Amino acid sequence: MNVSSVLVAGGRWRFFPLRLGSSLFQALHNSCCRKKSTAPKKITPDIAFDDKNTKESGNALHKLFSSEQQASILRVLNTASNKELEAFKLLRGRKSINIIQHREKFGPFQNLESLMTVPLFQYKTTVQVCNSILCLETGGKKRKSQENRLLRKLIKPEIERERLKAVNSIVSVVFGTRRIAWAHLDRKLAVLDWQHSECCRLMKGTYVSSVYLEEISSVISKMPKADFYVLEKTGLSLQNSTLFPVLLHLHIMEAMLYVLLNTTFSQGGQHQVLSMNRNAVGKHFELMVRDTRTSGKELVKQFLLDSVLKEEPRVFFPPDKIVHYRQMFSSTERNRIEELYDSLLQAVAFYELVVFDTEP
Repeated sequence: MNVSSVLVAGGRWRFFPLRLGSSLFQALHNSCCRKKSTAPKKITPDIAFDDKNTKESGNALHKLFSSEQQASILRVLNTASNKELEAFKLLRGRKSINIIQHREKFGPFQNLESLMTVPLFQYKTTVQVCNSILCLETGGKKRKSQENRLLRKLIKPEIERERLKAVNSIVSVVFGTRRIAWAHLDRKLAVLDWQHSECCRLMKGTYVSSVYLEEISSVISKMPKADFYVLEKTGLSLQNSTLFPVLLHLHIMEAMLYVLLNTTFSQGGQHQVLSMNRNAVGKHFELMVRDTRTSGKELVKQFLLDSVLKEEPRVFFPPDKIVHYRQMFSSTERNRIEELYDSLLQAVAFYELVVFDTEP
């Protein structure tokens, strides 16, 4: 009888009649190559899979960023205009538009996870966008911190930037050993008042307090009202003992002006009187030669000339006062009343460096 041999479990050969072959091979085929079940397989909808991934990714986002960082990112996503969003390289084009449309339709983003429901925002993209927003936000804070440090070197005491930006007019005050000068300028750099007053009694005798009070009170009575009074902070060194009498006089003058001009300080605790670094003003107008500041007379003379010749001068002198100011300036050329020149330059520098943050 014809037989057929096959290798079975255990490595042994067994022999079967050939007539059984068809059934045997069919059985072996069914046991070794089992057919896949024809029972219906449960298919998870794509949306369910996406929701699960989104939830897991959202949890990962919460772990990646601190609560403070998340708040910064959400503030940008919820308040930035389309143009502001496009400042971020990763949000240019359709992505920024999608964010705006999502906000309009569903309201502000409540968490970082909700950003992944916006078209074109997968998990990786969302992380990259969040990082880019944080980098720009951090860079802005660093720049602001640097600006604040520079501002502290320029003026004292420290004043809220909002108050400085809202200034409408200032009186710039510069005083020396014999006189006090002031310039009243508005935020358009129009000279509203500009004059000086002699104080010849102050350096005589032994620094009598009553004399200082009388002299300075008389000068202040002539000064106009303003948002801030900016005093020049001298750059004289205390190490030079020969200058001690002058320094003492200047410090007494500064203290008196602080007290007499800060009329509302006792009520609200807000400073109206500031001190501005003299050398910083000199650097602004390129008047410094090493550590020495040179005269600003020629620069002021140019300001007066430009106010007549140019349509948009750097400093504007009203037509009804320009003749008076030019005559006053001419009368001081021989005696070089530096306090008068410096009071005007200090006022211009205050607006350009502190209020407008611009260089000429």
